[in-house]
Amino acid sequence: MPALQHPKLRVAAVQAAPEFLDLDATIDKAIAYMERAAADGVQFIAFPETWIPGYPWWIWLAAPALGMQHVQRYFDHSLVVGSPEFQRLCDAARRCKLWLAIGYSERAGGSLYMGQALIDDTGKLLQTRRKLRPTHVERSVFGDGDGSDLTVMPTPIGNVGMLNCWEHLQPLSKYAMYAQNEQIHVAAWPSFSVYRGGAHALGAEVNNAASRIYAVEGGCFVIAPCATVSAAMQQMLCGDDLQRQLLLPGGGFARIYAPDGQEIGNRLEETEEGLVVADIDLGLIALAKAAADPAGHYARPDATRLLLNKTPGNRVVTQMPEASGFREVTTPIAAATME
Repeated sequence: MPALQHPKLRVAAVQAAPEFLDLDATIDKAIAYMERAAADGVQFIAFPETWIPGYPWWIWLAAPALGMQHVQRYFDHSLVVGSPEFQRLCDAARRCKLWLAIGYSERAGGSLYMGQALIDDTGKLLQTRRKLRPTHVERSVFGDGDGSDLTVMPTPIGNVGMLNCWEHLQPLSKYAMYAQNEQIHVAAWPSFSVYRGGAHALGAEVNNAASRIYAVEGGCFVIAPCATVSAAMQQMLCGDDLQRQLLLPGGGFARIYAPDGQEIGNRLEETEEGLVVADIDLGLIALAKAAADPAGHYARPDATRLLLNKTPGNRVVTQMPEASGFREVTTPIAAATME
């Protein structure tokens, strides 16, 4: 019997600021990075959390009422799955022959969600997902995902999964992903520039450690894109010296980690925009999991087990009359996966 083939590929994590609150211009910038990555031989590129049209940093700077001036524009420039704007990303992935994982504010009906999409190198949308529970003040902007979003997609380049930001501090959510034999994981972050020196848990040291530990626990490669805060963003959002101290320019700490927790690829300065690039070999996963596979031979299901409910959280269930009674027709706001 022939040996299994383990994919080897070049991957990239984006570290850059969006064209803040501008849907079309941020998509233009995303496509420019895709073209740049493809020219360097990259086959898989990952973008930060809510990179389109940017993370709503005003929620961390003042009372909600003071951020209302941005709400309509943020809503209008959020991305609709299946829209012409979304199709531009699919077309670019096909044209560049790139696998694309991208983070965006998803507009669905009258609500917003912290979305991620996986698009293959033919431009086919394989998966969309939503952050299961927005963190802290994020809940003043975004709605929840559901259990169907904790999904790892089998693909020709490996089993690919995605989570956003502090989903990497949720042990049960992480375990749900590990148990699906994840091999390439996208850990998307928004920037580590808020509350510098005042909230250690929001900083690069803690959160890059979360990405690194995910690689070791999951026995997988972790691509961790991280946005930056531009000077223009700080000027737009900060009205006084206190706010300018709360939200500093920079905050980019994109990283890539191997299954043994080793950092691989290049580093960028925290204010620098660019790509962190590394070559990965999925064959190395077997070495890591031979030592510890928490969802396999290293587990103790007699002591602890995870219950994962992957039922989609459909907001509307319509009952339609039939000759012998009623049948249910579910109407989700947006599909968790699309062909």
